Amino acid sequence: MELNKKQKVLYHFIRTVFYLISLLPMRLLYVLSDMAYPFVFAFYRRKLVRQQLTECFPEKDIKEIKAIEHAFYHQFCDTFVEMIKQFSMSKEEMMRRMVFVDADKACVNFSDEQKILFLMLGHYANWEWIASLQYWTPGVHCSQVYHPLSDDVFDQLFIDLREQYGGECIKMRQTVRRLMQLNALGRPVICGMIADQQPRWDAIHHFCQFLHHDSAVFIGTEQIAKKLNTLVYYGSVSRIRRGYYQCRIVPITLDPGSMPDYEITDKYMELLEADIRKHPELWLWTHKRWTRTKEEWEERNA
Repeated sequence: MELNKKQKVLYHFIRTVFYLISLLPMRLLYVLSDMAYPFVFAFYRRKLVRQQLTECFPEKDIKEIKAIEHAFYHQFCDTFVEMIKQFSMSKEEMMRRMVFVDADKACVNFSDEQKILFLMLGHYANWEWIASLQYWTPGVHCSQVYHPLSDDVFDQLFIDLREQYGGECIKMRQTVRRLMQLNALGRPVICGMIADQQPRWDAIHHFCQFLHHDSAVFIGTEQIAKKLNTLVYYGSVSRIRRGYYQCRIVPITLDPGSMPDYEITDKYMELLEADIRKHPELWLWTHKRWTRTKEEWEERNA
């Protein structure tokens, strides 16, 4: 969508402000994160975060839940300043801070019959830096599927931020058509898919067990994988230390057509849950994940 004149002025103003802030050294940005933390902790969806943590980890006592809660809000603030740093971060610094493991091994599996690889991810650790995968796979066209934001200015801002590494943002509704176009060009493609949020009612077709809940899940990645015969991998992200992350590329299936319905989706959710259980503070707990229950879905479809 083309921005109008007023939106363009606002876009350039916001981008300039973020760029100037991003010029601060990382250690000073983390000071800003530490300063913001008590206010975000006090006023942003704390009741929701506590409720979801308690439901997802019934085996933990309140002291453990509170520790996760505090650690999550620290990480949440860090993720925001790390996103701002992207506006001026050099290629060399990004590659030091966001390391991909086994991307080369995954790319070996490209063939004439399979030129597309889906990389399934979660809102875990720093998901915005995953777009820098393009630096690690120069012979591959990297892309990511996204849902457009309601605000056109911020939508364009995030598109430009994510595409600065040489990859491409693909609107969710255009995924199949665009991937078929890229496939016809004969160039290998890695397509990132973040699929851990809650689907709309009309998009629910399957539930799986996830963090002690019957959870509605997106099955679009699985459906497209079978339709286009893509490779399917999971991006297992870990935080090495503050401001440094690693993403290990883990195979889910090299033959999606042979997998029973929903097994790819269930395996992805299983791998994501395993990562969350190891470091629960790194997942995005401020998202309302379980407001659509299986019981209500069954009633609606009775």
